[in-house]
Amino acid sequence: MMKKTGLILAGVAWLLTGAAAPAASDAFKVCADPNNPPYSDQKGGGFENKIAELFAKELDKKLVYTWFPQRMGFIRNTLKAKEPDSEDYKCDVVMGLPTGYDQAATTKPYYRSTYALVYVKKKGWDDVHSAAALDALPPDRKSKLRIAMFDGSPATTWMLKHNLVEQGVPYQSMTGDATVNTTQTVEKELLAGNIDMAIVWGPMAGYLVYHNKPGTFALIPMPSEEGVRFDYAMSMGVRIPDKARKEQLEALIDKKTTDIEALLRKYHVPLLDKDGKLLTAAEE
Repeated sequence: MMKKTGLILAGVAWLLTGAAAPAASDAFKVCADPNNPPYSDQKGGGFENKIAELFAKELDKKLVYTWFPQRMGFIRNTLKAKEPDSEDYKCDVVMGLPTGYDQAATTKPYYRSTYALVYVKKKGWDDVHSAAALDALPPDRKSKLRIAMFDGSPATTWMLKHNLVEQGVPYQSMTGDATVNTTQTVEKELLAGNIDMAIVWGPMAGYLVYHNKPGTFALIPMPSEEGVRFDYAMSMGVRIPDKARKEQLEALIDKKTTDIEALLRKYHVPLLDKDGKLLTAAEE
């Protein structure tokens, strides 16, 4: 979960939109990254932006953002920060956090996903339809592979376990430069042919599919295995102990489950059920 684990990395600056912020009670105030596709951006193009819009409309409140790169200091400078000379917090909700994230009170999960193998089709790897097929490639083909390898990612553990680390091309999961987005970097490197494959968090893999011409990318969900966990549940986060707001969000998650799933499908996010089973479109 490169974006979410990136919360521990170096922070940069914050931006606040809206010339005149409405009173706290009239606003649905969201803390978000201004350049973090497919989750959020300042144009409202991410799926977390869309879910925030859905909730604000349901609550009949104005949607207001506090922008800050999701790196070290994100929670401290957004969810836990107050406006100057005021007791009002800058924002009240983070739309996407790993369930149980210790710096916030997290809601019930609103989706579960898994890491996925991605590659550009018609480049000689189209017979790789599964993690097992990748593992079973003959040595001469494996030796030619170049796979993106991110620090702190379970994909790196998987590559070590399956004797593919020699094929790893190292990348940082997150840099201190807020203009550099990991998903966009992977997309650029794959399309340029600098790497053959990458194993990335599900929503990031989905971005490569929907952001490019249909049929450009293969997306293969990775199953968890002993010693390597690829699947995680995602929640929304509020301040500890904002019990009332957490309950309000959970009620909205229940009420808007169908709409949320439709949005995630639109963004090609691989979805799992609560037992870790991959959901087909019909089951979603």
